[in-house]
Amino acid sequence: MSYTVAVRALCEFSAKEGDLDLRFTPSPTAQEGIAGHALVTARRGPGYQREVSLEGEFGALRVRGRADGYDPALGQLEEIKTYRGDLAAMPERHRRLHWAQARIYGHLLCRTLGLEKLRVALLYFDVASGRETLLHEDRSAAELEAHFALHCGRFLAWAEQEMAQRRARDGQLRALRFPHADFRPGQRDLAEAMYKASKRARCLLAQAPTGIGKTIGSLFPMLKALPEQGLDKVFYLAAKTPGRRLALDACAILKADAPALRVLELSARTTACEHPQPACHGDSCPLARGFYDRLAAARAAAVRAPMLDREGLRAVALAHQVCPYYLGMELARWSDVVVADYNYYFDLSALLHGLTLANDWRVNVLVDEAHNLLERGRQMYTAELEPAALKALRKEAPEVLKKPLARLRRQWARLDKEQSGDYQAYAAVPEKLLAALQEATAAMGAHLAEHADQTGGALQRFHFDALLFARLAASFGTHSLFDLARDGGGARLCVRNIIPAPFLKPRFAAAHSCALFSATLSPWNYYADTLGMPADTAWVDVASPFDAAQLEVHLVAGVSTRYRDRAASLAPIAALMARQYAGAPGNYLAFFSSFEYLQQAAGRFAALHPEVPQWRQAPRMDEAARADFLARFAAGGRGVGFAVLGGAFGEGVDLPGERLIGAFIATLGLPQTNPVNEQIRQRMESVFGDGYDYAYLYPGLRKVVQAAGRVIRTRADRGVVYLIDDRYARPEVRRLLPSWWSAFP
Repeated sequence: MSYTVAVRALCEFSAKEGDLDLRFTPSPTAQEGIAGHALVTARRGPGYQREVSLEGEFGALRVRGRADGYDPALGQLEEIKTYRGDLAAMPERHRRLHWAQARIYGHLLCRTLGLEKLRVALLYFDVASGRETLLHEDRSAAELEAHFALHCGRFLAWAEQEMAQRRARDGQLRALRFPHADFRPGQRDLAEAMYKASKRARCLLAQAPTGIGKTIGSLFPMLKALPEQGLDKVFYLAAKTPGRRLALDACAILKADAPALRVLELSARTTACEHPQPACHGDSCPLARGFYDRLAAARAAAVRAPMLDREGLRAVALAHQVCPYYLGMELARWSDVVVADYNYYFDLSALLHGLTLANDWRVNVLVDEAHNLLERGRQMYTAELEPAALKALRKEAPEVLKKPLARLRRQWARLDKEQSGDYQAYAAVPEKLLAALQEATAAMGAHLAEHADQTGGALQRFHFDALLFARLAASFGTHSLFDLARDGGGARLCVRNIIPAPFLKPRFAAAHSCALFSATLSPWNYYADTLGMPADTAWVDVASPFDAAQLEVHLVAGVSTRYRDRAASLAPIAALMARQYAGAPGNYLAFFSSFEYLQQAAGRFAALHPEVPQWRQAPRMDEAARADFLARFAAGGRGVGFAVLGGAFGEGVDLPGERLIGAFIATLGLPQTNPVNEQIRQRMESVFGDGYDYAYLYPGLRKVVQAAGRVIRTRADRGVVYLIDDRYARPEVRRLLPSWWSAFP
């Protein structure tokens, strides 16, 4: 058995040393880097060889990669690096890493062509000026072989350990049995669909109801697929922290019979950072100082840890005095299961997606509560610029930035002046605005490169926002809107993603199999279309383990919850809730479409029925306040909790048994009718032909079904749900509700 490693990965393992230093340095975008490489190689002569595939062996190690270029006439191998700013400001550790890569490519080329000597060149290309800076050295084949042996020797012991771990992992997973006595109803169907999707290398949309054990029912077949289908890793992606916790608990159960399995949790930097105030460099943070000098020992200890959840990772990191967050980034390379937020795979610069491509990994991706991916995807590929940020920046900007920022302000102000109302959408980003923005970002980047001590302030924040805005503007299409929204402070600019499909499609393509699962993925074509799933994506609708006798669903058609009718709806809703509570006292949730409506309804109910305990969701509740709200739902307790549909308590909340016996849903959940949502409707109509359904009906009914799903959590639960609005009687609405719900009286 051999261990294959890319040249870059080998050097990143063996050639890095010193501090972790993440002070801002301007760098080209991926597109600029590709264009820069193409421009450099286009300048070479007719015999110049581009993208030379190379590989070689060192014991059990197989090293492979592609050298950027080779000029046979000069006997020169070139490693091309693009950059932006002052080359002299490039940290020395970066230069050492680049030389290590170039020399290894040099050895592989000498071995392949039988060369006795070679000129090894580092070519730095400034994407802004087009200037080339060439550094070179003449090396004998023996010298390059010694360099290759040095780095491979540093990695070989680790590679042998990794091969042994892989053999142990695969053997244990082949023998792995389902950890419970039997599958729950529906759980086997889900597991089989997952395994078949992986076996056929297809994506899967799985609608599976609450209560069947989706987490372990999806992880188990995907882990079984690792050795049987020669896969490297499983990424389990969740929208919220509780979803990650469930996945980690399931992994802990499975590890009992597969102890070699390595499980890692990746947290957000804001929660993982031990010293959030200092900047990430050795002069500021003690855990960044000497990070790479201590990384090897920390890495070796980490892979022996029983479970690398957030707490376990932190313990190892602090024991070795390295940053927990960046230790986690390193360990993603050496873990079998990575549990993380959506953004770690689907974001514009996602770590796990980037590592998958760089290392040619074969991965299975699991997306929990996947109905959230559409809105999260939109957020990932949306960028805003606030007028107040530019105004504040212009006041404190150095003299060299005043002119480019003034040009940007003028173009911005021109759009603001031309705008006829408080909101306006455009067919494209105006070219003059984009040109001014690109000029300003280039100037800001050059200034920040020369003044590293000025990072972290308003200038850097605006620069990052502007870079993202410009990048998304460059890929503008029918999937996005450009709009201006005016308030008292001026017009906010937004490149607003509507359909994330073009951005997410490459993420699905990079995975061996990607399975999206949720209790609410209906209609499936809505999610397949908007997320950009492959044409051969499989679909499974797992039957519910519950029956109609467990949940009484009542349609209250004599009440309208439309905005114009809300005042009239308060009294009948209060009377309905009081009748149900009097007949069956216990814990209930009452959902409304907004905090304003919630306060009106809760106030009327309290005035008419002060004997019934009640508690209310408040805007921007912190974690402690949310915990207190849920704690009121105690077994044997009584009262009504008022919440906003689609908010913190509308999904991902587990209140089994007597903790919750009913829900009142006084809304259809439709998004508010406003200029932005109307633009979304129009865009959906032009792209998919179902504008109203895609923009309003499907998102609204998804929230309703999720909220109702809080009531029945196990096969022993009994409860009641009231759907309060006359529109629930419409056939197009009824068909989107779960088929197992009892017939409406």
